[in-house]
Amino acid sequence: MRLKTTLEQWLTLHEINRSGSIQAAATQLNKSHTTLIYAIRKLEEQLGIPLVEVRGRRAVLTEDGQSLLRRATSMLEQARDLELISSQLSMGVESEITVSIDHLCCREWLYQPLSEFFAQNKNTSVQVIETSLSGTTDAVASEKSDVAIINLPVTNHPADAFGVITMVPVVAKNHLLAQKANLCFGDLTTETQIVIRDLGADPDKEKQNVGWLKSQQRITVDNFDHAWRAVVSGLGFCRLPEHMVNEMNSSDIVKLSIEGAQRYQVPLHITLPKGAKTGPAAHDLYHLLLAHASKRFGH
Repeated sequence: MRLKTTLEQWLTLHEINRSGSIQAAATQLNKSHTTLIYAIRKLEEQLGIPLVEVRGRRAVLTEDGQSLLRRATSMLEQARDLELISSQLSMGVESEITVSIDHLCCREWLYQPLSEFFAQNKNTSVQVIETSLSGTTDAVASEKSDVAIINLPVTNHPADAFGVITMVPVVAKNHLLAQKANLCFGDLTTETQIVIRDLGADPDKEKQNVGWLKSQQRITVDNFDHAWRAVVSGLGFCRLPEHMVNEMNSSDIVKLSIEGAQRYQVPLHITLPKGAKTGPAAHDLYHLLLAHASKRFGH
């Protein structure tokens, strides 16, 4: 199939719309005013509809022009991405990539695909960074990581489903709460609660809190490993990922039965923070991780 139009013509239309005048667009594209007028007239002739009209000193897209440009914009972005990716491929595969993983995620969901990745990529090292709460968002928004396993999708960063984590309340078997069959939040208020600190990198940003935090006394730790040890030591109660509780398979702790709060679930997602700037090695790992996630979902 032979196309009537070219990317260059759609780029011209895009720049006229962005700049607001044909002269300004000509300056940006390093072309003459006459060349751009000819390009637009040619495009209108090929499509059979008017695309640009002049109002005073401004060049404005017609309603049809706006409608077509909205569809052409993604094509222009894809063309730019192709050029960027081609440039990266010509420079070879990355020597190192960074993977950020939200602290809720089961680590096996990363390490099993990673073993396959290393079998196929002998020259790429991987840095794994554990994140939590605002730190998880920051790793994506600041493009600190090449691949990111996150909870909620981050604005303007496409994400795919990766898994679901169930959080359960636990306590040491010798703790007073373990002796009660049916608990309410009133029973928890006077007990020590173990919570995970927001490890966001920016000290000037407000830290995030999640869940019920009304205990009169709290112990705040950096990660779930510390929280686990604190629970086993009998210091208080905590909500932990169920996969962690099952992996530990410890007879030293018990799951609590709390009215209206037996468990809750957190969806996990996977994203490429750098978008089109993502290198081939990071793409390989991303697709391996997605393939394993699909198996967990039964797809």
